[in-house]
Amino acid sequence: MIKGFRDFILRGNVIELAIAVVIGLAFNTVVTALVKDLLTPLIAAIVGRPNFSNLSFTVNASHFAYGDVINAIISFILIAAAVYFAVVLPMNALAARRARPGPVTTRKCPECLSDIPKPARRCSFCAQPSAPEA
Repeated sequence: MIKGFRDFILRGNVIELAIAVVIGLAFNTVVTALVKDLLTPLIAAIVGRPNFSNLSFTVNASHFAYGDVINAIISFILIAAAVYFAVVLPMNALAARRARPGPVTTRKCPECLSDIPKPARRCSFCAQPSAPEA
């Protein structure tokens, strides 16, 4: 039983998941600080009000603090925008750059149709002569 648990813990995906959680928590701290210390004051400078938490109304002795909901929505939108522009967009550009095919360095042997290097004069699989391409 202990051996099975040890194998489970030391398996690659459990360790990778633990590392992803730790890095995600650290990244959450960075993004939250970016939104709280940079983006929210910028919006406050434009709108003129940095915090909406004191907005509320009362109906029949029930207190509705809709300002907290506005703060949460603004924070969510700012965090989503920060993650998109700082992480998703650059990673998509990097993935697109890596997906581009490189220069073609092989060609098909006319006899056995295996891939051989372009400058080869003879196929290494069937030993048939093959004129190199220019």
